[in-house]
Amino acid sequence: MLTLIYIIFLTIFASRLCEEQFCSLDNDARLCKENENIDHRRSSLYVKGIVCTTLETNERYEKYLVAIRNAEQNHEECNNTKHECFKSVIARDLRPFREKGVSEEMIEAARTRGTFYQIIKGKLYREKDCMFPARCAGIEHFLLKIVGNLSDMDLVINTRDYPQSSEYFGNAMPIFSFSKTPQYYDIMYPAWAFWEGGPAISLYPRGLGRWDQHRKSLNKASLEIPWEKKESRGFFRGSRTNSERDNLILLSRNKPHLVDAQYTKNQAWKSNEDTLHATPASEVSLESHCTYKYLFNFRGVAASFRYKHLFLCRSLVFHVGDEWMEFYYYAIKPWIHYIPVPKNADQKELEDLIEFARNNDDLSKKIAHRGRDFIWNNLRMSDVTYFWKQLLKSYGKLVVYEPVLKKDLINIRKE
Repeated sequence: MLTLIYIIFLTIFASRLCEEQFCSLDNDARLCKENENIDHRRSSLYVKGIVCTTLETNERYEKYLVAIRNAEQNHEECNNTKHECFKSVIARDLRPFREKGVSEEMIEAARTRGTFYQIIKGKLYREKDCMFPARCAGIEHFLLKIVGNLSDMDLVINTRDYPQSSEYFGNAMPIFSFSKTPQYYDIMYPAWAFWEGGPAISLYPRGLGRWDQHRKSLNKASLEIPWEKKESRGFFRGSRTNSERDNLILLSRNKPHLVDAQYTKNQAWKSNEDTLHATPASEVSLESHCTYKYLFNFRGVAASFRYKHLFLCRSLVFHVGDEWMEFYYYAIKPWIHYIPVPKNADQKELEDLIEFARNNDDLSKKIAHRGRDFIWNNLRMSDVTYFWKQLLKSYGKLVVYEPVLKKDLINIRKE
């Protein structure tokens, strides 16, 4: 009886405290600030959707709740009806070339860093040899849709994983790359894998591609496994392309009730040492990821091709690291659309983040659905095509010479 009376007292007191001192997270939840009159060692209270951070459990999570509150207060959703979500990326990447423009000498100096294309009189041309034919095909799928609306221009399009024009080695070179860090001048374009040429694994032997089809299949899977039916664990499957993934794998081995994270084979795999001294796990389809509430995304050699797919599960995405970017990353906001994770996060920090998500289920669901809605509404195939068109129109205005068709190029046509 005394316990019941105490709980009722705390509930009324905390509710009144929240009314007097709250910081709005959204219309559904309010965050109480610390108050010296409350015992911080007790468990957290949830009163009519109000989240109070004055007790021990939420003391552990307060920095995350404050980060979400601040993000929501400062966030303004982009207006994609005017195609504004990714507009700033084009301006940012072309800024190094605005003063002097793009000269023929710059193009010639960059030609060895990528595949050389020309757009002449509304037709697309390319040098005969392409290092990665499927990647070139993925790029050409979009170029052929817009080539008739573009001015004459020369393009050096990098199909390697790694960007090519570093600020530490000379002046900016007009090279198009799908991914980069802030230390590179490369101009970002939508990756070939929106159509074809992505990573090839046993489940996708021809390489990950056809974003239009994956949108449909992932949407279907997410509807079949709504949030309430998802498993409340983190999930990751992938090869050991870098050691940033190790701590999550080790946490999974130590606390499998929190996360199922395992390494798979890649082309460089030789022994179990390459999978952190464990038998390689089987690969898992993108749709199967939707079984879990919390999906981890790591960079590979560069940005991760899986990233955009994870959002469509309507699961909460944990994005590790913030250096490697693709063109659409700037519009996806931490704590609004996903949970940011430091690239050097240790097992304790990873555990805290997962526990935070588990103990704030409604909030986790809200972020997950915001992330899904952003990708679903703003990263359609039509949006990718539009970005290509605006990017090359803006680039074309910077070309300061009249391109002349090279004799050794081949005409690329629609099949």
